[in-house]
Amino acid sequence: MNQLFDFDYMFRSFPEILRQAPVTLLISVGSMAIGLVIGLITALLKIYKIPVLSWIATFYVSFTRGTPLLVQIYLSYYGIPKILAFMNIGLNIGQVPSIVFIYVAYSLNVGAYLSESIRSAIQAIDKGQVEAAYSVGMSKVQSMFRIIIPQAVTIALPNFGNSFIGLMKDTSLAFIIGVVEIMAQAKIVGARSLRFFEVYINSAIIYWVICLIMERVLYWLEKKTRKHLET
Repeated sequence: MNQLFDFDYMFRSFPEILRQAPVTLLISVGSMAIGLVIGLITALLKIYKIPVLSWIATFYVSFTRGTPLLVQIYLSYYGIPKILAFMNIGLNIGQVPSIVFIYVAYSLNVGAYLSESIRSAIQAIDKGQVEAAYSVGMSKVQSMFRIIIPQAVTIALPNFGNSFIGLMKDTSLAFIIGVVEIMAQAKIVGARSLRFFEVYINSAIIYWVICLIMERVLYWLEKKTRKHLET
């Protein structure tokens, strides 16, 4: 009779799956950092309504928020080589690490969501502060980066945290193009013994613990940022 649940195998396989946690964190942190830059640029393009570029930014945000991340990963993996080939830039898909396409897809995805958080945070800043910055001789760029953005970051930080945690959980889709992270490692380990339930519980525990730690870190960062601006 088959054993319903193998606790011994669950405990023995846990360290092997945990070894891929750094890959998950690297994808999350790297994509978040790139996404913040993309989000800020996109938000500014939409706020200042720069001709053509603001329309492209609007389309990008609408398309990204309106399509599944899974589809965006496939578009990145199969589309980028085709586009580069059309531009006479040969790219053998087998020569490029799959994680590169993951960074592209995830950065563009989170960038679209962050752009809306940044845009709403910037627009929430009192316009009187901008006028005060102009009155002391600051340029539009100086007032944006010295006055507006620091305050907007504080306002948007909770949304940044939610986006980061969501992004970290979404890294579980990276295995579909061959990136070995937590979920992919769980599938590999589970296939050896067909004990998929046990290894997926391990994966759930690892994701859960990482998210709990990140929540505490982000909460501390939010408090410290608010305290810094108040002083």
